[in-house]
Amino acid sequence: MTSTPLKIMVIDDSSTIRRSAEIFLSQAGYQVVLAEDGFDALAKINDHHPALVFCDILMPRLDGYQTCALIKKSAKFHATPVLMLSSKDGLFDRARGAMVGAVAYLTKPFTKDSLLAAVREHTGGAVTPE
Repeated sequence: MTSTPLKIMVIDDSSTIRRSAEIFLSQAGYQVVLAEDGFDALAKINDHHPALVFCDILMPRLDGYQTCALIKKSAKFHATPVLMLSSKDGLFDRARGAMVGAVAYLTKPFTKDSLLAAVREHTGGAVTPE
C-alpha cells in the first residue's frame, strides 16, 4: 500500500511567494496546490482536499480574511488548518486572523524552516497520512 503525500494549498497573489513555498514544500515531500487568490482557492479546494492551507492576507477580489472565513464556514473544510501569511506583523492582523479561524500567522518573507515547522506543527508532523 502506497501512502500519498499530504496536500498543502498555498494561496498568494505573488508568484514569487507561491513559487518559494512550492519549492520548500515539495522538497520536503509534500504535494502542493497553488492558488493565486481567494476565488481561485475556493474553486480548487473541493477538488484537492488539502490537509493544510497557507493564505495570504492582502489579495485582490477576496482577501485572506474573507477566504479563511469561507473555508471555515464550509462543513467539509471546517477542521482544515488555515495559516495566514502576511508581510504585516501587527497584533491587530493576528487577532483578526484568529477571529476568522486561522490557527497561526506566518510573517513574510518566511524561511524554509519556519514554513516546514508550521506544517509539522499543524499536521501532527506527518508528511504522509497515517
